[in-house]
Amino acid sequence: MLAEPFEHPALLYRGEPEYVAATTAFVREGLAAGEPVAVAVPARNLALIEEALGPDAAAVRLLDMSAAGRNPGRIIPAVLRDFADRYPDDHVRIIGEPVWPGRTAAEYPACAQHEALINLSFAGRHATILCPYDAEGLDPAVIEDAARTHPVLRDSSGERRSPHFSPELVIDAHNRPFDEPERCATLRFDSGNLSEARALAAREAVALGFHGDRLDDVRLAVAELGANSLDHGGGSGTIKVWTTDGRLVCEVGDAGHITDPLAGRSPVDPRQAGSRGLLIVNLLSDLVRVHSTPEGTAVRVYFDVPVRR
Repeated sequence: MLAEPFEHPALLYRGEPEYVAATTAFVREGLAAGEPVAVAVPARNLALIEEALGPDAAAVRLLDMSAAGRNPGRIIPAVLRDFADRYPDDHVRIIGEPVWPGRTAAEYPACAQHEALINLSFAGRHATILCPYDAEGLDPAVIEDAARTHPVLRDSSGERRSPHFSPELVIDAHNRPFDEPERCATLRFDSGNLSEARALAAREAVALGFHGDRLDDVRLAVAELGANSLDHGGGSGTIKVWTTDGRLVCEVGDAGHITDPLAGRSPVDPRQAGSRGLLIVNLLSDLVRVHSTPEGTAVRVYFDVPVRR
């Protein structure tokens, strides 16, 4: 049996020296082999890697993950696949750090699912994606999830197979029902009043200071989710809108069931017919959470409230 060409190790690091040594060695190995290399990590860590690489940094695609991967659902299509698909005939090498101290409790389930889904998205691809985890700064439960979503673990003592690798369990474990908001604006919609659902979200957004392109993003995200409810969710749905922790939240629920775990996370050829609504929602939003079972689906989209000047 041939070995899987895709490699997905987790780097469990302790302190900056370990982090810089391991990540720059990974990058330089790729450059020496003539492989395309990308680094997508939070800004502070990106600066450490760039400085340590010196002139070699010019040959690497550098991305601030705290911006490019603000919504974990955007990372596979807009960061990892966006880079890897440019080099279909090459083995690519990527550092992707989607989880860091400071990620919120609302964001983490989407991060964990993202890490599990990388294994599906890149199965059979000639690629290595190294995912650093701060073993000192992150909750032990996060490190436990890393062992379930990565087949190989690396640390200062070397590399080993993860005995707990089971990405499907992580996907399922974070597919949890949402807590209900204390207060929200609610509207039941169908094909006759979908525009009212968009208008409801827009009114709440305008009251919070959204305008211009960002207001258009809210409208479009809700429109796409509503259209999905009409097409795949039984022909109707419910929208709920509220604010929490400095974010506008819009939830659309319906009777549909999302069975494709990569729905909304796979790039779509613009020449290909078919729905790409959830992908658009992931690209526009600051966070997307999904709970889906055969009994129904709820999608929550979060938008950071603009800072008033």
